[in-house]
Amino acid sequence: MKLRLYDDSLRLRLSQSEVAQFERAGRVESTVPFPGGRSLIYSIAAADVTELSATLNDGRVAVLVPKPMARIWLSPDQTGMENSSSTPRILIEKDFQCLHRSTEEDADGFPNPLRGA
Repeated sequence: MKLRLYDDSLRLRLSQSEVAQFERAGRVESTVPFPGGRSLIYSIAAADVTELSATLNDGRVAVLVPKPMARIWLSPDQTGMENSSSTPRILIEKDFQCLHRSTEEDADGFPNPLRGA
């Protein structure tokens, strides 16, 4: 899962296998290890909440997605979901294969609709 932080926004991109895990388990988590045994852990989970939100506690960024929103996003024609009315602004996307790399390097990405267009 890719994490991008920019100003007051948080963006997660999930590969095909991560989206499948999210659908199956309702949760995906990634860890970035740092020297000294510390880590940044970030996750996305479907939850009984009313809006897409994020929390930060003890080096853990947790993004919570309302279950109805998660079900809609999992459909093949939906690529993203966002909440731009909160801080941080949150954007969750299915990760498409890059146009400037070979598909072998980005094999778990979703097929890019612009490739071959």
